Amino acid sequence: MPSSPTRFYRKIQALHQGAGSTVVNPLLAYTLIKRLQSDWLNVVYSAEASENAQALKNGYQRLEEELPIFEDLEGAARGVMRLQDVYSLSVKGLAKGKFQRVSNAPLPDVYNPSQDFSLSADDCFHIGKVAYDMEDYYHSILWLEEAVSLFRVSYGSWNTEDEGSLEDALDHLAFSYFKAGNISHALSLSQEFLHYDPTNKRMARNVLKYEKLLLVNPESGEEGGSLQRPNVTQLETRDIYEKLCQTLGSQPSQYQQQHLYCSYETNGTPFLRLQPLKREIVHRQPHIALYHDFVSDAEAEKIKELAAPRLQRSVVASGEKQQKADYRISKSAWLKDTLDPAIVALDRRVAALTGLNTQPPYAEYLQVVNYGLGGHYEPHFDHATVSKPQFDTMVPWFSNLIRSGSPHAMNILIFWSPLQNAALFWWNLRRNGDGDDDTLHAGCPVLAGDKWVANKWFHEHGQEFRRPCGTSPED
Repeated sequence: MPSSPTRFYRKIQALHQGAGSTVVNPLLAYTLIKRLQSDWLNVVYSAEASENAQALKNGYQRLEEELPIFEDLEGAARGVMRLQDVYSLSVKGLAKGKFQRVSNAPLPDVYNPSQDFSLSADDCFHIGKVAYDMEDYYHSILWLEEAVSLFRVSYGSWNTEDEGSLEDALDHLAFSYFKAGNISHALSLSQEFLHYDPTNKRMARNVLKYEKLLLVNPESGEEGGSLQRPNVTQLETRDIYEKLCQTLGSQPSQYQQQHLYCSYETNGTPFLRLQPLKREIVHRQPHIALYHDFVSDAEAEKIKELAAPRLQRSVVASGEKQQKADYRISKSAWLKDTLDPAIVALDRRVAALTGLNTQPPYAEYLQVVNYGLGGHYEPHFDHATVSKPQFDTMVPWFSNLIRSGSPHAMNILIFWSPLQNAALFWWNLRRNGDGDDDTLHAGCPVLAGDKWVANKWFHEHGQEFRRPCGTSPED
């Protein structure tokens, strides 16, 4: 039987045969990050690798700065849980590499990868442990249950790269059930733990505590049956958002508008006369337009190339400050037009289309955003900044998505599948300067592949004569 390092090497070799699909399948992406951040470290410093220890350690240390850190692995685990929630996916299905809906969801499978890839017990344990550390017992119970089931099947065999074990999973799962109010199940799991580790005094004390709690209140045993997902403050908005993501844009007939059309657009400018833009009006109130082939393949690749080394975790406005937020998971970069002629050309095209001043301080620099595994942007307005109201928004897409990650408008229940090199445009403010509440919008989590987009935002100040007020205060 091969040693653990040899078996691990063969496992990696097999995965490299399908390397092209690694980033596409979110389960493969998660396990790749876990392998680089955790598994390799365990193998390199294991007793079984002692014969080649120094060579392994030297090689690992040379690459260490380029490898994912723990926060990356934690983010990947949270991304998998986000996909589970938004697309109503079964944890048992995900563990088997299947993107199946939960049994009560009347929807087809959301994604069928080209190759099956199942998660190990340790993979499931780590996702459950991330939820556990966040005190999110809804997700920790679901994932730790799956980890316990898989660890039971393989009990007695040990993988060098694994951090978790059956005992670890039982320990965390028992406490999760206790925190959820299901004392009887916490007791049962704790007793199973003692079967494998009978000398563990802490677990023995837990068993006594759970038994006393059940004696005092026998009915407390099954209270954990109705677990609730965390972060339910905006329940109605969240439900609409997730329904649009799950149905991939199938809207009720009352929201399908007449009088929508396509045209070639010059906006009355000589700049667009010889090569007008391909415009599709996708909504009338508010006005939303989709411009096909807004950028070329070469421009899109150049802008991604410029942005890639500058990407940082995206932030959101909080009063006068900028801060990271869980409701926006992406990386972004701001590109000045002095960086490359491609930025100048795009700015000039946007100016011709909108008739607005694209230069700071009247507009923001071009923001390029990359959404990876589970990357999303929950429902929000672009005009939320009080000190500098965002006048309008233009969003060019630079990549095709394998699945999901699409934007949609919430209040008018519209969903768009991203089109490579197309751009979406809408006004965030009415002509009277008030924010348009119908522009509440979101970006669904990226289920497979990744998504590259750019944002061009204009400020109200300095654009007064380019988009003047209407004749009515209500405009």
